[in-house]
Amino acid sequence: MPKFKDVYAVLPVSEHSAAVAWYERWIGRRPDTEPMEGVAEWLIAGNAGIQVAHSPEAAGKSAVVIVVEDIDDTVGSLGARGVECGAIQDYDFIKLTEVADPAGNKVTFVWENPNYRPSTADD
Repeated sequence: MPKFKDVYAVLPVSEHSAAVAWYERWIGRRPDTEPMEGVAEWLIAGNAGIQVAHSPEAAGKSAVVIVVEDIDDTVGSLGARGVECGAIQDYDFIKLTEVADPAGNKVTFVWENPNYRPSTADD
């Protein structure tokens, strides 16, 4: 098996500068790197990141799932930065909320319930 180093979710956008500004707002900082024109990258956890890439033909057709430590804090923090998430959906084992970037790419924030125990046949 290959030894993986990093993982980036690529989110294609049609208006790169508007998308970068939107991601800067909710991530809270400028991109960590802009390796070439039309590409901005943020490392967001360990060796995982988001890459916003100018690609009008593919814009709005991608999705990324980001697992968070606290869904309520995440929604509140994003709202304070002007990024309004959808309603928090509670599925018992997870809670999630979604937001679309300016290109229409879907970003889903998920909190995993550490106390969830699936029911068994004995229940």
